[in-house]
Amino acid sequence: MINRTAGPAMLDRFFAMLSDLSEPAHERFGEDDYRLAAAVLLVHVMAVDGRVAPAERDRLRTVLASGFDLSGPDTDRLIESAMDHEAAGDSWTAQAEHLANRLDEQGRRRIVDMMWAVVLADGSAAELEEAVVERAAQLMGVDPNRP
Repeated sequence: MINRTAGPAMLDRFFAMLSDLSEPAHERFGEDDYRLAAAVLLVHVMAVDGRVAPAERDRLRTVLASGFDLSGPDTDRLIESAMDHEAAGDSWTAQAEHLANRLDEQGRRRIVDMMWAVVLADGSAAELEEAVVERAAQLMGVDPNRP
């Protein structure tokens, strides 16, 4: 015997499942994801001097999207998550140490280059921004010199 009242609900679930399959998958940025750790560093260095220039925000978005091959929405989610960590007072030095343990030297160098790209987006580097990049580079075991 067929239960005709369950039919529409079952069809709704089936169509919802098909809809989910046709939407592009979204990146997930877990706590152990090196991209989140890098984004937290970039957000921190962008905001450490107390002012965030529009050019820095734009460069942050561009650097993360191209550096990690992310879509626009995924980049926005990564930045939002990184900003949440920054607002919560998460340790940027712990993020640098996490990257030191997860990435090879080339990967760590790339993160430092990304930091410099954000810092220099507004045309100059504040002393505090430079100090953060240099300390993060030291924690990651790479040369902090500007690219």
